Amino acid sequence: MHDMLCGKLLGDGCLTKQLNRMPRFQFTHCKKDAGWSFYCFEQLSPFIPLNPPKYRKVIDGRIASGFTESYLVQSRTSEELCRLYEVWYPHSKKELPFSYIENHFTNKTLAWWYQDDGHFKIQNGIPRKIILSTDSFSLAENYFLIDFLNKRYGFHFSIDAQNRLLLYDQYQIMYFLKLVDPHIHESMNRKRKPSHTIKKIANRTTIYLPSDITIHKPTFEINEQYKRLPLLLSLSDNHVHFFPQTNTLLDSQVATKPYQIQIENGFKESLILLRNQTGLNISQLTTLCFKLNS
Repeated sequence: MHDMLCGKLLGDGCLTKQLNRMPRFQFTHCKKDAGWSFYCFEQLSPFIPLNPPKYRKVIDGRIASGFTESYLVQSRTSEELCRLYEVWYPHSKKELPFSYIENHFTNKTLAWWYQDDGHFKIQNGIPRKIILSTDSFSLAENYFLIDFLNKRYGFHFSIDAQNRLLLYDQYQIMYFLKLVDPHIHESMNRKRKPSHTIKKIANRTTIYLPSDITIHKPTFEINEQYKRLPLLLSLSDNHVHFFPQTNTLLDSQVATKPYQIQIENGFKESLILLRNQTGLNISQLTTLCFKLNS
């Protein structure tokens, strides 16, 4: 229960409390996300006394249609919600409970938060960034979230001018999407990992390798390393272990050296598949072949 509630309260969920009344839990989603509203209601109902999603239409002259449509889910009162209110609203205002988040945060929490307040930007079929709308949190709270997500998953989020969390690294984006995928509702398929179009690899290309890797016959030695691609493919099937295992081997700050090589046709299919699965470029995949060998 608390993993879902944690994700919901990091996202669109809130606890409201009127004077001398017990708190109520609620969340609202736009009409197009009705499926997500009903799913959250179904998942949380066994633990919280929730009323079914209620359709609302609000007149709003600021938008072209002249109105907004949404679904509101609101709870009845309970002792559990009173305890939750004390944790998340210690001074009658939402404050991120660091220890609660650390204790209850799971991959499902990440997925629920992402489906509520996350945006996945793709440009020309290429994942560009993941945005988590955290602008309602304080700067200190956002730095906590950045540190927490780094320690828990190895993500390197940054903060933009709107106080939102941004993830740019393609490798980390693909890992993020794989972590949340089992918990993504069908109404939120737009936030899933995209199906890639096949982008061919040129016969002759430039590979950039860390300067600590010394080679004398680039085409021969690199193609020899590509014999380890089946191992990489096997490892990448288990993304939960693959990312932590390989992330430390790919230091983006290290100096690199270019090598002009010709990739043998037999290795191209595996390189394309790995590139699409992991978000790593050909140079990074080549580096992993060398590093795993050592």
